[in-house]
Amino acid sequence: MQRFAPIALGALLACGLAQAQQPDEARAKKIVGGSCFLCHGMEGESASEVFPRLAGQNAGYIAKQLENFKSGKRKSSAMAPMVEALTPEDMNALGQYYASRPPHKEAARDAQLAAVGQYIYQQGNRFSGVAACTTCHGPTGAGTHTLPRLAGQHAAYIVGQLKQFNQRERTNDNAVMHAIADKMTPLEMAAVAEYLSGQ
Repeated sequence: MQRFAPIALGALLACGLAQAQQPDEARAKKIVGGSCFLCHGMEGESASEVFPRLAGQNAGYIAKQLENFKSGKRKSSAMAPMVEALTPEDMNALGQYYASRPPHKEAARDAQLAAVGQYIYQQGNRFSGVAACTTCHGPTGAGTHTLPRLAGQHAAYIVGQLKQFNQRERTNDNAVMHAIADKMTPLEMAAVAEYLSGQ
């Protein structure tokens, strides 16, 4: 009987973990259904290029951005009222919920522009001093726990964020992005964004 104890203990722990996750998912679904879905969709798919796709986004990154919107570290007149009542637990639950949704996948609209973007993303541009994006965001644009998933994101949204970094309008993330975006031309921004949108 004793040799089955680790299996039974493992099953109990797994069951307890599943039960602990269910309230978080229920909490997240309630919040998403109350307001987030209006811009980002119930599954984080966001049909409008104005709003970012959140499906498959890194959980820690989502929670951090929500906290930054609430504290005012990241400015947004649209997001500020949406996060006003959120607790840290709500933010973590939303991060886990959207991270668990399948990421969006579609081909880039402009293959030639995407090819230029792929080169810049992977190699940088030694002529203008733009560093390769892979250094921080990884070879596939999947990011990390604290860095955003860029793969499959709306191209227009990525361009908008790069412009905000370039103009110092977005200051909640590290200064590395300011230095990189500062050197990027509008064509380079559009090309990298087009490439990432199809990943």
